[in-house]
Amino acid sequence: MQIFNELTKQDNLSIALGYFDGVHLGHRAVIENTVKFAQEYNTKSAVITFKDHPCCFFYGVCPKYILTRKERENKIKELGVDYLYELDFESISGLTAEEYLRDILVKHFKPIAISTGYNHNFGYKKSGNINYLIEQSKKFDYKYFAIPPQKLNNEIISSTAIRNSLSKGNIEKANSMLGYKFFITGTIIKGKQIGRTIGFRTANIKYPSELIDLPFGVYSVDTEYGKGIANFGIRPTVNGKGTLLEVHILNFEQDIYDKNITVKFNKMIRPEKKFASLEELKKQIQKDILSID
Repeated sequence: MQIFNELTKQDNLSIALGYFDGVHLGHRAVIENTVKFAQEYNTKSAVITFKDHPCCFFYGVCPKYILTRKERENKIKELGVDYLYELDFESISGLTAEEYLRDILVKHFKPIAISTGYNHNFGYKKSGNINYLIEQSKKFDYKYFAIPPQKLNNEIISSTAIRNSLSKGNIEKANSMLGYKFFITGTIIKGKQIGRTIGFRTANIKYPSELIDLPFGVYSVDTEYGKGIANFGIRPTVNGKGTLLEVHILNFEQDIYDKNITVKFNKMIRPEKKFASLEELKKQIQKDILSID
């Protein structure tokens, strides 16, 4: 997959429009339709999106993301997309729907197909929507697909619903909507090394500041080194400073400082709490480990 940060000339594409934070099951349906159409008509597929969420421009504050930009790129690549355009939203924010369709999409890509979600809006003051794309499809000679909402237990799958679930510690629901396990990737750093004094060595990583915050607590996780139990929080029992993700990998004793690790979350076990002593903390960790599937 080729990644572009500015417009180029690529004719006869099957394109998907959207921000695609999380690349969840709803997003996958849009992108997979785009790729399938391109393959059927022997052409290339492209996702047209933005470097940052439009809210960053409109409100001056970016939302907490489900994936980092690099991770979003990787998820889109996994779906077989040929080209990914991550444009600067501010540069096109003043364009009307007509201008965006004509001067950006048609001029540069001459799309033979456009796929979006069922509630897609675009253009200045959201002047464009799925009805507009339907109306213009004959004029600009493209086939338009408005992908219907994907649902989980009658609830529409959306980035907002996933963020809400993650922020409440409902990891299992979020994972079901994502179609994969919510994860954090980072470089292992040295902590206070208190865990090893009570028999529980930990791999510590900084929680990415741009991602949605999970509740402080203890989680069942998977890593490339094996299953584990993770604490995300401020470590009140040992007077910790700042937030940290600490992962105890079961039956693993290797030194992996400075290596990258991906922590996939399965479920929240309990909220973080302060214990009266390290011995009480040790006993609780032993209980927590028993709850890992």
